[in-house]
Amino acid sequence: MLVCGRDISDGVVRTVHVRDGRIIELTDGVVANAIGGADVWLAPGFHDIQVNGYGGHDFNDGAWGLPPTTTDDLLQLQDALAAHGTALFCPTVITADLDIMARNLRRIARAMERSRTFRKGVTGIHLEGPFISPEDGPRGAHPLEHVREPDPRAFQRLQDAAAGHIRMCTLAPERPGALQLIEMLVEHGIVAAIGHTGAPAAVIRDAITAGATLSTHLGNGCHALIPRHDSYLWEQLACDRLTASFIVDGHHLEPAAARVFVRAKGPQRTILISDAVGLAGMPPGVYGDGRFAVRSDGSVALSGTPYLAGAGFLLDTCIPNACQWCGLALADAVGCVTTIPARLLRLPDKGRIAVGADADLTLFMTDTNGRDPTKLTVLATITSGEVLYRRG
Repeated sequence: MLVCGRDISDGVVRTVHVRDGRIIELTDGVVANAIGGADVWLAPGFHDIQVNGYGGHDFNDGAWGLPPTTTDDLLQLQDALAAHGTALFCPTVITADLDIMARNLRRIARAMERSRTFRKGVTGIHLEGPFISPEDGPRGAHPLEHVREPDPRAFQRLQDAAAGHIRMCTLAPERPGALQLIEMLVEHGIVAAIGHTGAPAAVIRDAITAGATLSTHLGNGCHALIPRHDSYLWEQLACDRLTASFIVDGHHLEPAAARVFVRAKGPQRTILISDAVGLAGMPPGVYGDGRFAVRSDGSVALSGTPYLAGAGFLLDTCIPNACQWCGLALADAVGCVTTIPARLLRLPDKGRIAVGADADLTLFMTDTNGRDPTKLTVLATITSGEVLYRRG
């Protein structure tokens, strides 16, 4: 297979030669019969390390009042993500009754067993909870009754249900036993992430010393009011040992906040995520027995309140937003959904266009030729050499 476009890293038109799911050769210029062309951008496959669902399907069965999710639904969910440029993703399982969480993890593991395509797209499962803060604000939309103190036995039960595929775990470091769990996660090669926390700055520093390397959707899942000085927010923004993920969808962070946060971390420590939920991409209306509403602007809220109930957009929305609001060049914004996630998850064959790397590719166009784009149009999404989406 041949794939052609302007390499996002330097703007040079290149053709990628693919065989058996890997890049075997790169040549300059356009080669006949290649997917793409000289007028499209060629990037490593977009990689979303935090996605709960999309288009009526969810990795968290029952969380949004949607019909029960089957293995076939998960495959359709992968197709929906690919239509928006997402070639790689971390299915995210959130706080619920431990039995329900285990059931959701088993379903994802079964889909990975049954479908080679799904397995190639999943770079690991993201466990977001249940070891988070019980406080209003930091807890976010996670149900209070199912929040638990960090427990290695509970984690191992969930990892067993996931057939060992949990690759990242978000937890609140101030909870009893959290620092010990962080050390255990790191020892087993799992990314320990700080999130849904109300921890004092000193505890954030302790978590970093224990091995935490990521701040999950920084600026969300926190108190409405925070101290001016001793703040978990400033501590995470200031620490160069922490990469941070951000939801730059236009609803979870104000543009000015997003700009300041990304400036603080820099493009080399920034990951853009969707955090999309099962109601994302659904028609406006009321769902879940009236509990949730998809607004006309695409955002997902708790019915009758101003509060968000989840994210409604994918990376093809977050990338141009980050260019407009955060001052990122297009290549840097794309790096925040390709190179930086691969580095965080220690996946040397992902996130780059190079001979020997996996053939995970996204072809797209922008409405302004890359200068502060306001719209990104995906033309093709390829995962390990398999075309999952091609426009038209």
